[in-house]
Amino acid sequence: MRPDSPQPVNHTPTDPLTGQSSTQPTVATPTPQAGVQQQAAANVLRQQIDTLYGNNAVAAPQPQQPQLNSQPLTTENPYHRTHTQHPLPEVDQWKAYHSAWQQYYQQYYEQYYTHQQKKASASYFTNTTSVEQPPVQQEPEIMNRDEALYDLRQKLLGKVQKSATNIRKSRHFIPIAAALGVVLIFVFIQYNRVFIANVQAYVSPGSLDPQNIVIDPGSNIAVGPEPKLIIPKINVDVPAIYGIGPDHDSQMAAMNKGVAHFAIPGANSHPGQVGNTVLSGHSSNDLFDPGDYKFIFAQLEKLAPGDTIYTHYEGKRYTYVVTKMEVVKPNEVNKLVYATDKPVLTLITCTPLGTALNRLLVTAEQVSPDPSAATAAPSNDQSGSSAMPGNAPTLFERLFGAR
Repeated sequence: MRPDSPQPVNHTPTDPLTGQSSTQPTVATPTPQAGVQQQAAANVLRQQIDTLYGNNAVAAPQPQQPQLNSQPLTTENPYHRTHTQHPLPEVDQWKAYHSAWQQYYQQYYEQYYTHQQKKASASYFTNTTSVEQPPVQQEPEIMNRDEALYDLRQKLLGKVQKSATNIRKSRHFIPIAAALGVVLIFVFIQYNRVFIANVQAYVSPGSLDPQNIVIDPGSNIAVGPEPKLIIPKINVDVPAIYGIGPDHDSQMAAMNKGVAHFAIPGANSHPGQVGNTVLSGHSSNDLFDPGDYKFIFAQLEKLAPGDTIYTHYEGKRYTYVVTKMEVVKPNEVNKLVYATDKPVLTLITCTPLGTALNRLLVTAEQVSPDPSAATAAPSNDQSGSSAMPGNAPTLFERLFGAR
């Protein structure tokens, strides 16, 4: 070996940045040029760190001349960092940071959903458009179906409210409404009997007590002393008023309590006597008139020949069978007077329902008790009537002086 060649020596390395000794194991530096190269590498790292961390530059130690003596040569550790710690962000900086991100996401999703809504609206209108129709130029702002319906409802509601406001401001409809109300009231008062009679004729179940239904028409049994008229087919069970005059007022007063005996010369017999026994009753009458039997004969026209009718008179039941039905004028009183050798019963009521234009006569002959045992009818000294009993006068008839 040459005497001037450097010998390998083990020494403790030093940090290339601080120049301090390191606890790392010592390495041998074979030549002085190796230390110069390490110093150059440390300078490059130091420049990069200065670039990364700004002005917080780390002071570089002066290069040292390599020692050629036998003492250990220390080297700097490039992994030992001596730069100052980067300061942490303040609270206001964190708030500004999060606010910036929230604003970004809000704008992003707002633009995203706006674009999707426009895309869906355009797809809906494209699908609902007929293929034969030319494409319609879409406006920039397109409303969906719900928005269109809501807009239409708002427009209609606005028009209705505007019209209602105009009507409330105008008083012209008040006289019209008042006149219409007065007309309806007069019509009801005038024709209420027509409406109620038809209801009674087809809806009312009647007032017949089931125990009064007679099973055997030929039976001759004792009954109560109250005079009655019973017609099972039309559910009639009504008191019969005898001993009254044939005049209109007497008949109307008696028909408020039941059916009235209409006794006239030639037709003044009672049940069980030879001759014609005539009973009259209302098929309809004014709703505001007194009495509980204003619609007792509303279903009398449903009777037919062969139907059974019962009367109670002086504690005895008499059975009749319908033989004839006839419609006559109110003044055809002669239809009730005719020669007969049998006990006959005739029922009178007004027809059509709700009017007093005509009279319905239902004629029935006695079958029980034995009609051959009937007694003669009493003589009648009272004067007759020129018309059969009818309904109470209507509102217009009272206003214009009718009976």
